[in-house]
Amino acid sequence: MSTTTHTQGNPAVVGLAGFGITTLLLQFHNVGWCGIGPVFALAIVFGGLAQLIAGFQEFKCGNNFGYCAFVSYGAFWLAFGAILICNSLGIYSSSHSDVGWFLIGYTVLTLILWVPAMRIHGMMALTFTLLVVGFILLDLAHFGFPQLTIVAGYELMLCALCALYMMASAIYNQVFGRTVLPLGAPWIKDGQPKQNAPSGCGELPKAA
Repeated sequence: MSTTTHTQGNPAVVGLAGFGITTLLLQFHNVGWCGIGPVFALAIVFGGLAQLIAGFQEFKCGNNFGYCAFVSYGAFWLAFGAILICNSLGIYSSSHSDVGWFLIGYTVLTLILWVPAMRIHGMMALTFTLLVVGFILLDLAHFGFPQLTIVAGYELMLCALCALYMMASAIYNQVFGRTVLPLGAPWIKDGQPKQNAPSGCGELPKAA
C-alpha cells in the first residue's frame, strides 16, 4: 500500500509560474502580438502579488536564493505596474530612459543572482543566463538601440519557458515520485554540498 508523506507544498511552483507567465506575456507585447492591458493585469496579480507570496514562503523554508529572487522579481512587476498606472493617469511621467535606469538596477541584481544560480542546477543556470542577456538587451534598447526590443522579446520568451519547465519539473517529479523532467547538473561544481538550494519545502511521495 502506498502512502504520501507530506510536509509543505513547494512555493517555487507558484513563484516560477508567476515569473514565467508574466514574462512570457510581456514579450508577446514587446514583439507586437498583444496589447499592454493583459500584461498590466498579470504584472499586478500573478507576477507581482503571487510571486511575493511565494517569496515570503521561501523565507520560511530557509531558502535565501528563492526568497530574494521571488520577492525581488515580484516587486519588479508591481513597480512596472505602478509605472504604467502613473504614466496613464498623468501622476508623473517615466521617460524611455527612466525605464532604462529602472531596468539597469534589475540587471545588477540579476547578475548577482546569476552566479549562485549556476551552482544550483543546469536549468536554473540557463534561466538566469537568458535573463541576464535579456536585461542587457532591454537596457541597450532603452538607451539608443530600440530595435533590440524585439530581439530581447524572443530571447526572454526562452527564459520564461525555462522557468515554466522548472515549475513543471517540481510538480511532475512529486506527483510521479520520480524524476520525470530532469534539471541538469550545476554549471559550477566545487565539491561542497549546496546550501539552501531552491527545492522548496515540499517532500516527494514515499512508498510505505
